[in-house]
Amino acid sequence: MKLLLDTHLLLWAAGQPKRVPAAARKLINDAGNELLFSAASLWEIAIKQGLGRSDFQADPQLLRRGLLDNGYVELPITSEHAVAVAVLPFIHKDPFDRILITQSIVEGITLVTTDPWVAQYPAPIQKV
Repeated sequence: MKLLLDTHLLLWAAGQPKRVPAAARKLINDAGNELLFSAASLWEIAIKQGLGRSDFQADPQLLRRGLLDNGYVELPITSEHAVAVAVLPFIHKDPFDRILITQSIVEGITLVTTDPWVAQYPAPIQKV
């Protein structure tokens, strides 16, 4: 199964593995799953790190290299993903989460998240 990890799960998996919920760890460690990360997550980390957010203190370049070195597949943001945001219900206002949601819908992949707001969308989402 193809799994798109949300930004917090990526950060935790890379730097704070004890914060990764057991259900997410099981999915991440299952060799039958293909793990993806979105360019949107790295963009979010770069922006929020620049704003001084303490929960986004990772070097996006190093994180990207580490993810690729560990077998993750990078998912670029396309115009199809961007325009799909227009039809999402307005449940959650975070633009980074909204693009992750549309990527999961457009690509037909499961978005793995701990965010209860994201989990409310009618999309292939698994809350852990």
